[in-house]
Amino acid sequence: MPKPARIEAPSDEALIVAIGDGDRVALSELYDRFHRDVYRFLGRFVGRNARDVDDLVQQTFIEVTRAAARFRSDSQVKTWMFGIAANVARHWLRDEVRRRKLLGAAAEVAAVEATSHASTQHERSAQLQRAIAALPHDLRVTFVMCAIEEVSGADAAVALGVPVGTVWRRLHEARNVITTALRGGKS
Repeated sequence: MPKPARIEAPSDEALIVAIGDGDRVALSELYDRFHRDVYRFLGRFVGRNARDVDDLVQQTFIEVTRAAARFRSDSQVKTWMFGIAANVARHWLRDEVRRRKLLGAAAEVAAVEATSHASTQHERSAQLQRAIAALPHDLRVTFVMCAIEEVSGADAAVALGVPVGTVWRRLHEARNVITTALRGGKS
């Protein structure tokens, strides 16, 4: 029985020529041959974050597809691909530096805003405390009891020994005085 003819795999250079002609099967074969090498190479450039390295490997093979028609066989395909991967990594690192600067600036702005917000909240709270403290005794007691401690109007009336209508009037007056104080004395 005759031996079956051995089918030789295309050379790396032949795959690049085929990729340049749009052959996706050739791209798949080239990927199978070199993706581990490109992954290791890129991992040394950008660190060990697998997600980033995976993305960069994919981007490298996209660039290989774009550049395949310009391949001149001056170097080995693997070396040529490392050159492409190095450019992909360089662009990614440059963009990463920009992203980190932008995120850092955004974090600084957020921190300043949070500090400013906290400072504003603190000042607002202090203003409210001063406005409550400035209320006449009857208005202050009624306001604290009903608005802050959430005692019902009927229960406050019993506790203060006044009619329920008086509690509502005092609460209304207290709110008006506090609102005016918080607005800086403007009604």
